[in-house]
Amino acid sequence: MTHVSLLRLNLLRAAYAFVAIGILLVIWPSLLSHRSDWPLMNSVVAGMMAGVSVLAALGLRYPLQMLPVLLFELLWKAIWLTMVALPLWTAGRMDPRTMQSVIECLLAVVLIPVIPWRYVVRTYVTQPGARWRRPAAEEN
Repeated sequence: MTHVSLLRLNLLRAAYAFVAIGILLVIWPSLLSHRSDWPLMNSVVAGMMAGVSVLAALGLRYPLQMLPVLLFELLWKAIWLTMVALPLWTAGRMDPRTMQSVIECLLAVVLIPVIPWRYVVRTYVTQPGARWRRPAAEEN
């Protein structure tokens, strides 16, 4: 296992707290008090993000094991910013609601220096994955 310093682990914990508390303050109130005519995709997104907040809270205890939660948070925001917000902005069609979402998504930039990228590469890129088949000795 790659060594990750205690400082980096505690920075990760702060990042998990940032994500969990942010979602708790923004998403959970609407999830708990929604109206019956809540648009379907809004409810789906709220449920998904509520799940992310619970997993981020687990990251306080297991900062390395829960790294995929931070990676997911960073990736979905980067994808949305580049595939949705950027084209709207370049076309001059950015409305105030979309701009608010852009600002909220850009907050994820604080995750970039906190994530132990060498650990991520070693664990998720260069480390061999789990096998796809039974070993030859077990097949007979």
